[in-house]
Amino acid sequence: MRLLLVEDHQRLADFVVQNLGLAGFVVDTCPDIDGAEEALKLVRYDAVILDRGLPDGDGLSLLRRMQAGGIRVPTLVLTARDGLDDRVNGLDAGADDYMVKPFATSELAARVRALLRRPPGQQSEILTFGVLTLDVEACEFRTPAGTTQLLRREGEMLAVLMRRAGRAVSKRVIEDLMDRSGETSANGVEATVSRLRKRLQAGGAGLVVHTVRGLGYMLAESRDHQAGVSK
Repeated sequence: MRLLLVEDHQRLADFVVQNLGLAGFVVDTCPDIDGAEEALKLVRYDAVILDRGLPDGDGLSLLRRMQAGGIRVPTLVLTARDGLDDRVNGLDAGADDYMVKPFATSELAARVRALLRRPPGQQSEILTFGVLTLDVEACEFRTPAGTTQLLRREGEMLAVLMRRAGRAVSKRVIEDLMDRSGETSANGVEATVSRLRKRLQAGGAGLVVHTVRGLGYMLAESRDHQAGVSK
């Protein structure tokens, strides 16, 4: 697989090229937006790894140029800009994934492989409720306090709850979800809910999973968070 790395920091670029090479990728590098755009017109790349802080502008402008020119290449933004708005803006601009520096090269390689496994044009689903943003494919959520990685069952459950935030989700729906994940027992469901509650609290999500007697579970903003916002 041939990748294009758009990165102006030469030592970092060399480091990424070397390590992704060990993972089986061929990586070309380019230090700026204009050069990357020309490279994309000449070579058919399988994926792009894109920095944002480049000498000739924000790397997201390359995504817009790619879209305008009909260039459809899976793109992972790799940047030091770690704010929630930065991440949301990157994904809204057309990035398929967003990864923050510093990073582990093993994770970078894994994310590139995940990008290449997706059907063409399929982007990760991004859900937002309150201050929390969930990347469904990456199975992680982000808040102003940072990023929290979830187990697959926890991520699937959180996605279901976020799609119906403020409304009860029946226990039957949750049990069906656990059936698909290989965890079918009632204790398994309760254990997953318990772990998810702890992760939300530790991650500063400002959200709680309520047990609604006779109905199921409901995701809502915590009272403490609501009180803080209203002050």
